[in-house]
Amino acid sequence: PPDPLSPQEHGLDFQRLLDASAYKETFRQDMIRWGEEKRRADPGFFCRTAVEGAAQPVWVVSDTRRLSDVEWFRDVYGDAVQTVRVVATEETRKRRNWVFVAGVDDAESECGLDQGVAFDWVVTNDGDERSLDEQLEPLLQSLRGRL
Repeated sequence: PPDPLSPQEHGLDFQRLLDASAYKETFRQDMIRWGEEKRRADPGFFCRTAVEGAAQPVWVVSDTRRLSDVEWFRDVYGDAVQTVRVVATEETRKRRNWVFVAGVDDAESECGLDQGVAFDWVVTNDGDERSLDEQLEPLLQSLRGRL
C-alpha cells in the first residue's frame, strides 16, 4: 500500500529492491527504519498485508524476519502454520556475493529469528541439489498430508 516512505512514493524501483544489488544496499537502512516504525505502531501490519485477499489452501510466506511475525501467524492460523528455516554456511553465502555489513546484517531485520523460534523444519541450502531435494521431500509430503 502507498505510504509516505514506501518505494512507490519515492520513485524507487521495487523489483530492484528485492535483489542483492548495490541499488538495494543504497536504500536498505532507510527501508529497515521505515519497517521498524510500521512494526512499532502495529506489529501485525506486514503480516496482514501479506495475506490480505488470499484464499488458497497452502500459503508459503517467505522472508519473515521477526519473532512477532511468526507469533502473528501462529496466533491467527494456529496449528496450520509450519515454520521452515533455510540455512547456508557463511562460506556458501559469501560465494553468493554476501558481504557482512555491521549495523545492517546484525540488526533484528536480518537475525531476529536466530533465537527464540522452534522451527518445524530446518533446510540446509549450500548448493547441493540432491541434498536439498532429500530435505524437501518429507516437508512436501507433510504439507500434502495436511490438505
